[in-house]
Parts: sequence; structure tokens; C-alpha cells
Amino acid sequence: MNDTIAAIATALAEGAISIIRVSGQDAIAIVEKVFSKPLHNVESHKLVYGYIIDKHTNEYIDEVLVSVFYAPKSFTCENVVEINCHGGVYVTRRILQLLLSHGARLAMPGEFSQRAFLNGRIDLTQAEAIMDIIEAQNKVAAKQAVYGVCGSIKELLRPFSSEIMDLIAHIEVNIDYPEYDIEEVTENDMYERIEKWLHDIDIIIKRAQRGKQFTKGIRTAIVGKPNVGKSSLLNALLEEEKAIVTDIAGTTRDIVEGSIQLENVTLQLVDTAGIRESDDYVEQIGIQKAYKEIEDASLILLVLDSQNYNEEMDRLLLEKTKDKQRIIVYNKSDQASAPKGEISISAKHNDIESLIHRIETLYAQDIEIINSTLLTNDRQIALVMKARESMKQAKEAIEQNISMDLVTIDIQAAYQALQEVFGEYHREDLLDTLFSNFCLGK
Repeated sequence: MNDTIAAIATALAEGAISIIRVSGQDAIAIVEKVFSKPLHNVESHKLVYGYIIDKHTNEYIDEVLVSVFYAPKSFTCENVVEINCHGGVYVTRRILQLLLSHGARLAMPGEFSQRAFLNGRIDLTQAEAIMDIIEAQNKVAAKQAVYGVCGSIKELLRPFSSEIMDLIAHIEVNIDYPEYDIEEVTENDMYERIEKWLHDIDIIIKRAQRGKQFTKGIRTAIVGKPNVGKSSLLNALLEEEKAIVTDIAGTTRDIVEGSIQLENVTLQLVDTAGIRESDDYVEQIGIQKAYKEIEDASLILLVLDSQNYNEEMDRLLLEKTKDKQRIIVYNKSDQASAPKGEISISAKHNDIESLIHRIETLYAQDIEIINSTLLTNDRQIALVMKARESMKQAKEAIEQNISMDLVTIDIQAAYQALQEVFGEYHREDLLDTLFSNFCLGK
């Protein structure tokens, strides 16, 4: 990390402003070679007005504002210079090429964030949260990402990590230094503390798994028999003609997907083939896919026909979806009334407000989850689950009266897994893979 890197930090497209970021011990000296004013005595975190010049030809490239951030008070904890230029694609690339010709190296994807992590500016969860902010598609995801950038995940897991360290310390002192006047931790004490730790970590994991639906979107399958208006409902929710709608039964033969953002939740909608008995081979494949979506979906919108209730077929669908979180919807309210108290819509005429209200109400109880700190991705959840598994093994070892010095091995494995969440224990190949998914210039 002794070299100096540079990259375009904004989208490479026509716009008002582009930013080129330079980081490393020679960042200030390299930018001075293309800037119209000296920068080595400029006050940190201040903007300097001037011009980018190709000093080999004395050609003025652009009018810019340059900001200098001295180490360690910068994002990467290195000297950082940011050039704010006009947002033309040609001009932005030309400035970057000048910097590279004067000794900077083109940054790899995520390398600025990786340097911030390796220099102790942020932990791994904060680095992931930066990317989460960029990729956030709804209010919940953005809120959770901001929490993560502020270090909330480390604060969430710190008590669990501290409890494990305390257990390890007491066991090792009792074993290695029995002559010291340290309160001995009995096997019963150890068992109770591990049991409470497991109970509390289970709450964290369950909330994370539940909350993940809100950040990534709730997979929602629209199911029903043919011609009940499933595709019309998809189009009404998306406010576009996404799916083909005809009066011919079996029109939808494959999965049609789309996404909708409601007040506090994103739905990943899946329109499925109408479920019925069919001799058509292609339609049979679509129906099998529909059954698979019922299994995989977190929410089922079961559409029934207000005008043409098929007792046998609708009972089958009610049975198939009874163990899933579902909303039963009676469509075609413009033609017939739904049973009293049931949700009634007319997808054809975009009269779906009652359904949207029901969805919002269904997830309103999870507002507490939305407003709390959560583990935000599969890597974090998997590592915490790994820590939980190690502590369960420690608990079982105590139940089997295994020596406490052997129990410690499992407890130490749990501690190591939690440290890996923050990147305080890590493999180089893991870091390379993680940061390679970042944007160039991040």
C-alpha cells in the first residue's frame, strides 16, 4: 500500500460535476504536477480553486476545485486529494490519464475502502455498509446501511464478544493459575452463562433473517387458477403492462417478475401460471414452477374470482398455501361482490388500494425491526451462526462432563467467528473477493 492510487469516484457520464480521487503518500505531489497552484501548504479539508494543466503542452484542461485531506484525517487514513471537475466524460478521463502519467496507479474496485479498512479507519461491517448505501433500493435498506456505516453492528455484537472473552479468561486463569485469588467459575455457572448467550444470540439471528426481507425485498408469489386476474394484478401493482393479459386460460406459462416499493417494504413480485389440471406439456412446466414459487415465497397473494368461485380448485389452493404467510384476494369486484370482510379488488380497473393497505398493515408490526440495528448480509449472519454453533458445542461438552480446557476450544472458535465479522480476523483472499465487488473509486 505504499503506492498512490487514483480513480473516478463518480459515475462516468455527462453531468454537472465529476470527482477524481487520489490517495497515497505521493497524492499531493502528483496532483501538484497537473494543478495551477501549489498544494503542499494548503490547509486540510479546504477547497482550492484553479486549473488542471497539461504542463508538457501548457494546455488548460479544465477549471476545477481541489480539496486536500491530510493523513490520518481522511477516508483512507492516507493523504487524499479530490479533484472536482466538470462532468464531461472526455474531460474526466483526460484528467485521470494525466494523473496516471505522473505516477499514480489506477485503483482497483473497492481499493479506497479496502485501504480504509486495512488502515483501521473502518471495520469490515462498515465497509460493507458503504456498498449497501450505494445499492439501497428502499428506505429500510438505506436506513440499515447508515446504521452500519456508524458502526452499529460492532456495538450490537460487542457484548457477545466481551462475554466470550470473559469466559475464556476465567477458565484459563482457573486452570493455569489456581494459586491466584480469582473467583472460580463452576461448570454450572459456565453452563448458565452459555445458555443465556445462546438465547440472546438467537434473537439477533432471527431479527436479522426477518429484517433481511425488508432490505432485499419480500419475495411475493401471485397464485391462483387460470383467468382470475393474476397478471392484471401484477400489472396494476407495477403500474405497467409487464405481463400479457388475455381471456384465454393458461396465457401465463412462465414466471413473470417485477418489483414494487411500498411505504416501508419492497415486494419482489412473481406472477405464476394458473394452477389447474392440464394435458399441455408446456403449461404443466409452468404449473410446476408455480408450485415451486409457493414453496420459496415469503408472501403469497392468493387470488380468487369473486364471480366464478371454483370450490374444488380454490380449496386445493387454500390447502397448498395454508402454512405460508398469505393474503387472500377476491378479484373482479366490478362484476361480483366478495364475501363479507374479505379483501376485494378490481385489478383490471387498478382498484387495488385495499390490498396495498393490507400488505402495509401486515408488516407494520415489524417497524421495530426496521428501526433497530441488524446484521445486514449473508456473510455476517453466517459467521454469527457459526459462533452460535461453537457455543452450542461448548454447552454440550459441559453436559457430557468434558474437561474445561477442552470446552475452551469451542468457546475460542466462537470468539474467532465473531471477530471475523468485523475483519479483525480475516483471510487475504476473503478481503480481495469482498472489495472486488465495490464500485471503482470507492
